[in-house]
Amino acid sequence: MRISTVTFQQDALGQMETLQADLSKTQNQLGTGKKLNSAADDPAGMAQVNQLNVELSASEQYVTNGNAASSNLQLEEQAMSDATNTLQSARDLAVQANNSSLTAAQRTDIATQLSQQLQDLIAIGNRTDSNGDYLFSGEASGTTPFAQVGNAVTYSGSSQVRQVQISPNQRISAGDTGASVFMNVPAGNGTFTTAAGTTNTGVGAIGVGSVTNAAAWVPDTYTVKFTSPSAYTVTNSSGTTVASGTNFTDGQSISFNGIQVAISGTPAGGDTFTIAKAGNSSAFNTLQGLITTLNSPNLNNAQLATQIGGALQQIDNAISNLNDVSASAGARVNSITSSQATAQTTQTNLSGAISSLSDVDYAAAITQLNTEELSLQAAQQSYASIAHLSLFDYIHS
Repeated sequence: MRISTVTFQQDALGQMETLQADLSKTQNQLGTGKKLNSAADDPAGMAQVNQLNVELSASEQYVTNGNAASSNLQLEEQAMSDATNTLQSARDLAVQANNSSLTAAQRTDIATQLSQQLQDLIAIGNRTDSNGDYLFSGEASGTTPFAQVGNAVTYSGSSQVRQVQISPNQRISAGDTGASVFMNVPAGNGTFTTAAGTTNTGVGAIGVGSVTNAAAWVPDTYTVKFTSPSAYTVTNSSGTTVASGTNFTDGQSISFNGIQVAISGTPAGGDTFTIAKAGNSSAFNTLQGLITTLNSPNLNNAQLATQIGGALQQIDNAISNLNDVSASAGARVNSITSSQATAQTTQTNLSGAISSLSDVDYAAAITQLNTEELSLQAAQQSYASIAHLSLFDYIHS
């Protein structure tokens, strides 16, 4: 087989170009610290690296989401702690006001203090985060949640809260609605409410009552009517008598349908008391109702005791609700912390896998570079030594 000079030169130059390209590639890897700089370097390896980078980016985003949610929940917890302190102060004032020796003017002074605490509570409910978003507006974070119109406080926020992804399989609520925190507070003892008739003339006061047999309770509106200071009947909303007594004494409990309520003092004939299925009330309306009670000069001591006693129960319910929501927020913060610890481990593992696929092994790369340099030098020297040879060199020799 004959090899022409042109063919020889083309093959030699092609071999040197290949060696030069390999050398340049190795030099680039050493310069960048990466052995995968494009898909052409290793298509399968680059595909793996790209997928791992996607997973790493997602894990980092979960941590970012968790940080934002945790910050928001911690602000919520502080707000609910402040609201609890405000309601506790209001409760102390209610206990102070529940004293038959106080004058109407003294109760009015207490009502004035409660009015300020009501404003403080509304301000807490309208707190914002560092971005100016309202903590308790739910998804409507740009809407002021609470506004007072006359004696009523209304909620204008959303009934839904923003859900945040903190791991591939876990989403949490990044906050709580003002409705769940301040508005939807169980009324009375949670099962029923009690009230004294506004036209009562006696000195009987009804307590908040309790449930003795939940299975026997029939939700309805019941009226306890005294026909004399010692005789009473209990009727349901249809007028059917469900209980009665003729030997009532001060402080006695009246029991029926799985519940009992105590009435203290001495009711007058014709006095009535109402027992109704419990709904929900708000912490704001509880304070406003207490303020109205203390500013009412025509209520007798029994009516005051009944209404203040109900307000105390309702304040306790509001504080309990705040504690429950705060505990839930704290649990979510803990869940975020746990999720972020897992995410950090995942990110370390992903970064290690990416590094093993894409980072240069400097010792191996330097050895390879030296080998490629020697190969290129040998090829160049070989080409230089035989490139000038021709048939005439042999003839003349």
